[in-house]
Amino acid sequence: MSFSLYEAVIPSYRQILGALEQVLHKAEIFCEEHDIPHTAMIDARLAPDMHPLGYQVKSCAVHSIGSIEGARAGSFSPDRNAWPTDFAGLRGVLQGADARLATLDREAVDALAGVDVEFTNGERRLPFTGANFFLSFSQPNFYFHATTAYAILRAQGLAIGKRDFLGVPRLKLP
Repeated sequence: MSFSLYEAVIPSYRQILGALEQVLHKAEIFCEEHDIPHTAMIDARLAPDMHPLGYQVKSCAVHSIGSIEGARAGSFSPDRNAWPTDFAGLRGVLQGADARLATLDREAVDALAGVDVEFTNGERRLPFTGANFFLSFSQPNFYFHATTAYAILRAQGLAIGKRDFLGVPRLKLP
């Protein structure tokens, strides 16, 4: 079997985006049941110098469909736009990213493996091939932000576990 960039990243992005959407739904219910303002949960952080839950969720979309768009353009930069301040908006960001990922053509994504992609953040510039950008930069960032969102919710008392984080695995069908 030959390497497919599409298979290496897109199905996993979609799996975790769906799982995170379900976890946010549970967080919203948790807030209602415990009379916690939604903004208190969305603004929660693991540490004072870390970004809050809302940012972590938005960054999952940025490092999934945003990474594809960046590779197509040849340049990727951090998204400095505000994130939604309610659960419906955050779930909408995830749903939008997933819907766009669902439309991607396998061959078109595979063709991005050899393109030049530059990460830019202010004066900092990091050159990548498309494959290295996805596999060594964007995908690890995606998982970092998904894990941090999960950890924030656990730290706030939400009873979620590894199965919630994993979502629906892609099992071999009989």
